[in-house]
Amino acid sequence: MISFIHSASVQGIDACLIDVEIDISSGMPNFSIVGLPDTSVKEAKDRVFSAVRNSGFDFPTKKITVNLAPADIKKEGSTFDLPIALGILACGKVLERNSLKDICAVGELSLDGKLRPVKGILPIVLSLHKFGITKIIVPEKNKNEACVAANIDIYPFKSLEEVTKFLKNEIKVEPYRKEASEETKTVKFSSVDFSDIKGQFFAKRAAEVACAGGHNMIMVGPPGSGKTMIAKRIPTILPTMSIDEAIETTKIWSVSGLIKAGESLITERPFRSPHHTTSSVALIGGGSHPKPGEVSLAHNGVLFLDELPEFKRDVLEVLRQPLEDKIVTVSRAKSTLSFPASFMLIASMNPCQCGNYGSAKECTCSPYQIKKYRAKISGPLMDRIDIQVEVPALKIEEITQNKNVISEPSAAIKERVIKARNIQYERFKGKNIYCNAQMGPREIKKYCILEEKAELMLKNAIEKLGFSARAYDRILKVARTVADLAASPTISDVHVAEAIKYRNLDK
Repeated sequence: MISFIHSASVQGIDACLIDVEIDISSGMPNFSIVGLPDTSVKEAKDRVFSAVRNSGFDFPTKKITVNLAPADIKKEGSTFDLPIALGILACGKVLERNSLKDICAVGELSLDGKLRPVKGILPIVLSLHKFGITKIIVPEKNKNEACVAANIDIYPFKSLEEVTKFLKNEIKVEPYRKEASEETKTVKFSSVDFSDIKGQFFAKRAAEVACAGGHNMIMVGPPGSGKTMIAKRIPTILPTMSIDEAIETTKIWSVSGLIKAGESLITERPFRSPHHTTSSVALIGGGSHPKPGEVSLAHNGVLFLDELPEFKRDVLEVLRQPLEDKIVTVSRAKSTLSFPASFMLIASMNPCQCGNYGSAKECTCSPYQIKKYRAKISGPLMDRIDIQVEVPALKIEEITQNKNVISEPSAAIKERVIKARNIQYERFKGKNIYCNAQMGPREIKKYCILEEKAELMLKNAIEKLGFSARAYDRILKVARTVADLAASPTISDVHVAEAIKYRNLDK
């Protein structure tokens, strides 16, 4: 007796259809799973055996062979527990084999037959329309994540027994529906705000420019000057994610198993802050079965690297490709996968090893030590950071300022950022470019039009300060963003002067 049922497997951040074939024949009792399964899939036979029996069904004492096709794709995870169990029940005539037709099933089984949530539900559901499947059975706790996909009927259940009754038409269940687009319209209260920051007006202005143009930024200053505070508040002034951005971000988090129970979409821009001891694989992604790294988890959001020189040099160098290409390609002997990595890099560092260089406290570092400390960050990497600003230690007057004086809130800054971004959306419509930071040489030449005074100022700055060709392009991009914030069609000398101020580490 043979039965068939559809399931799915995640490959990168996409999914492929897997046909689960079950054959029960006479012979010595045996339960084997073939089709390139990993250890977690092989262990499914023990979970399925206990779940079927504890759900009140007889388990066949015959030779059972489960084939996961196509056999050349590596299968991993506990996604196949439910379809294997349903296939066995169909072979045992508990279910009609036709009841499994055109249905996809995913879910992990506990020993008592309860359904547990699994990773990667969103990419699985989004891929089903390509294969002509319109129905999927999922664990109850995955229902909100699954309902993001349109034109797919979602049937959530709590146990194997419930699924069996549904397929036997003993209970009637309506497809679960929830409007995903409403999630992005919900305004969530943030516990941090730019109004919390005292002083540091230049650094806050730099953060505004960075968000308005999608530019990378590094802040240099002594400990306690407010670098981390500013970085953590940057997501509060970025534009709200669109439904497409939210879905793409949620797919990455779903594959990584970071979606909380009951959560539908990631509607807030991600903020990832890995420790400086992180490895290159953890940062960029990979492993024997490649998974997204921190740069992909920060997709459409912010990647914050605190104390940048403390990261290993080889770890920092792997950032160069995603900063340029906005995508990470992980190649292994068995497969090559790509993960999106369009993020804003925000970094911070001390001016020297002791942290006191340029502050009121005495610096104990020699000129050689300062140079060596800053040299931990390579020139090519620093060139890819558009905005470089100094964040000096606060003066006592700024710390003890009148408590009734409130700094500008995030909402006011965000409003200006959105206006500047809207100008850029219109400018780059149809070009697959969404902000000034993504401009290539052709776009820079076309849209970064300098007034005569501005052109002369930039030329003098390059001659005196020795900017590289890449730094020249970065200055033009930042100047374009400053002009957009001022709603100016051309770039004036004022805009160029501000952009040059944001290249402190090049001077």
